[in-house]
Amino acid sequence: MPVLLPAQSSGTPRGLDDTDVMRIKSVGGVALSPDGGKVLYTVSAWEHPAARGDTALGDRHERRSHVWIVPAAGGLPRQLTYGERGESQPAWSPDGQTIAFVAARGTGTGEDAPRPQLWLLPADGGEARQLTTARDGISGYSWSPNGAHIAYVTSDTLTREQEAKRRRRDDPQVYEGDFRLNHLWVIEVASGKSTKITSGALTVSGAPHWSPDGAKLAFSASPTPMIRDERRDAYVVDVASLRLDKISAGSDVESTPQFSPDGRTLAFTMLPHEFAPHKDGIMPRTLRNARLVTFDLATRALTNLARPDFDVSPGQPRWSPDGKQLWFTASDRVYQSLYVYDVASKGYTKRSRNALVGGFSASADGNTLALAIDASDMPGEVYVQRGAGWAPTRVTTTNPWLAERALGKHEVITWKSKDGRDVEGVLLYPVGYQPGARVPLLVSAHGGPTGAHTNGFKGGSSPGQTYAARGWAVLYPNPRGSTGYGEWWMHANTGDWGGGDYRDIMTGVDALIARGVADSSKMAFEGWSYGGYMTSWVVSQTGRFKAAMMGAGLPSLLSMAGTTDIPGYINTFFGQPQYDGSIVNANIRKYLERSGISYSDKVTTPLLILHGGNDERVPIGQPMEFYRALKDRGKTTELVFYPREGHGLSEWYHQLDRMKREYEWMARFTLGAGTKTAM
Repeated sequence: MPVLLPAQSSGTPRGLDDTDVMRIKSVGGVALSPDGGKVLYTVSAWEHPAARGDTALGDRHERRSHVWIVPAAGGLPRQLTYGERGESQPAWSPDGQTIAFVAARGTGTGEDAPRPQLWLLPADGGEARQLTTARDGISGYSWSPNGAHIAYVTSDTLTREQEAKRRRRDDPQVYEGDFRLNHLWVIEVASGKSTKITSGALTVSGAPHWSPDGAKLAFSASPTPMIRDERRDAYVVDVASLRLDKISAGSDVESTPQFSPDGRTLAFTMLPHEFAPHKDGIMPRTLRNARLVTFDLATRALTNLARPDFDVSPGQPRWSPDGKQLWFTASDRVYQSLYVYDVASKGYTKRSRNALVGGFSASADGNTLALAIDASDMPGEVYVQRGAGWAPTRVTTTNPWLAERALGKHEVITWKSKDGRDVEGVLLYPVGYQPGARVPLLVSAHGGPTGAHTNGFKGGSSPGQTYAARGWAVLYPNPRGSTGYGEWWMHANTGDWGGGDYRDIMTGVDALIARGVADSSKMAFEGWSYGGYMTSWVVSQTGRFKAAMMGAGLPSLLSMAGTTDIPGYINTFFGQPQYDGSIVNANIRKYLERSGISYSDKVTTPLLILHGGNDERVPIGQPMEFYRALKDRGKTTELVFYPREGHGLSEWYHQLDRMKREYEWMARFTLGAGTKTAM
C-alpha cells in the first residue's frame, strides 16, 4: 500500500513543521492566590530582542519566561512582567497583596551581567521593586507565614582575592574541588535587612519550608554540590538562634521536609541506600521507589508510610491545609498523576485521571487547585480544579494558532515482549492516517533509562508531530527500566542494558508491523542520552532500520564510567569497573559486552551522531570513539558537535538544526534519494 502523505490542498490544515515547533510557548510555575481567585503562571518562549529584520547580522534568539495572571474562574490572561532577561518563580504573599518573582535586571554582560534577584510587585498594580542584592543571585525562596520575611538560597561569595584572580583568568580548577556551597538567608521584607541562617560544610537544595509560627526553616542539604553525591539529609534550623538540627541519619533524603499545619510533624520522601559507599564516602545510586515518611518533632519518631500496594515513586509532598492529607505527583505509566495520602486511613488515592500534571498549587482553604496539565493534543495549559473530585477546567489557551494545524492522533498501546510480559508505549499516527495503510516508522527511545515516554504533546525536544505531518508513525516505547510501572520494572534492566529492554522495543516494532501500521522496509531509530545508548546498541545488533540518529549517546560504557559526572549511576547498573590488574575480568567484560562500540564492524545502518560540545553527563569522547570506530571501517556516519551545549540543546539555531538535520538524514536513507524533506 502506498505511503500516505499529509494533505496540502488549499483550505486543509497542514501539520506542524520545524519552525512551528520553535513557535510553541510553554506554561509552568502555577501559583494560586490564597483566596483561590487568581492564578499566576509563567509562559516561556523564544524571543528575538535584538532583531533588526535580518538574523544574518548575528542577532540571537533567547528563551525567556515571563509572569502572567488569569482569573481562576476563566477570563482574559494578562502579562505582568516584561523584563528583557525574563522572570520566573512567581509566588503570592500569604495575604495575597504582593507578588514575588525572580529576575535578573540591569545592564552588563558576561561576568558583569546582573544576577537573578527577588523582586516584589503589588498585586493591585504598580512598579516592581528589587528586594535582594545577593552578589551571585538567588536560586529559590519562600515566604514566611506572616509575609514579613522571605527565606532564600544563594551561593557563598568569593573573597575579594578569589574574585580578582578569576577576573584576570588566574583560575586553575581543582577537579571535584573548590566547591561553592549554597546557604540559607532570611530577608526582612520591609527593611531589606538580610541575615545568613546556615553555614558550614553543607549545600542547600531547593527552597526551604517555614514552620507555621515562622520560627524555623526545614530544608535538605548535601555535603557537596556534585551531582554524583547521593548523600542528602534533612535539617531544621531555628531562625533566631541559628541552632541547626539534623533530623535524618542515613543521608537518604529525597525531598525538602514540609511542616504540617500544626507544626508538629515533617513530611518528606526518603530512598534508603542499598549500596556501600566507595572509599570517598559516596555510594552508587539506588534504583527503588522513594518512600513517603513523616517525622514527629517531639518524639523524633520516623514513620515509613510506604505500602506494598502503592508501587510508584512519590515526588515532593505537600500537606493539605487541614493537615489530614499529603498531596504529591508521581510518574504513572504514560502520565504524571496527582496522588493523595490520607493520614487517618493510611491509604493512597489517585486523584487525577489520565493526565500529565506538571505542577499544582492550592488555595489557603485547599478547596481549589491550580494545575499545569499537558495533553496529547495540546501543550501544557493552566487548569483549575474546585472541590475534591476531578473535573479540571482549562483557563488558558497559550498557543491558539495550533487550532490551524492538523495533528497526528495518539494511542496508548501494549504488546507482549519475548518473555510474555506486557510492554506499554505511545503510538503517534500520521496526520490523516487511514486504517490499513502501512507507513514509515520512527522508533524513539527515551533517556534515563529511569525515565518514561508520556502521552503528552509531541512537539518539544522529540518533535514527533513534525514526522506525523510528513506521513510517518512514531513509536514511543517504555521498555523495562522505565519509571512509572512499579519498582520491579524500573529495576529490571540492571546489568542488562541491551538485553530485555532491547527485546521489549523490538517486539513493539514487530507488533506494529503485524497490525499493518508500519512498513517494515521503511523504519528508522533515534534516541537521546540513554536513548542514544539504545540507538548505538540497536544499530550494532540489527540491520532492520534504514537510518538512525544517536543523540548524546554512550556507546562505550567503560570509558563512560570513568568520565561522566554521574559515575554512580553507571555503577548502579554494572558495578564499579574492577581495575585489579587482571585486565579483562568478568566485570570489565560486562561493560565491553554491552557497549555498542564493541560491535562496530557489524553496523550497517547509516548513523547520524549529534552531541553537545560541553556535555559533562556524556562526555564528548563517547561520540568521538564511535565515530572513529565506524569511519575507520567504512561505515556511513556523520558526527556533529553543537558548541557551548551541555547534555541537551538549549540554543535556537541548534534546536532547529537538530530537527532539520535529523529528518533529512532519516528521509534520505529510509525513503530514498529524491524524497522531499522540507515542508
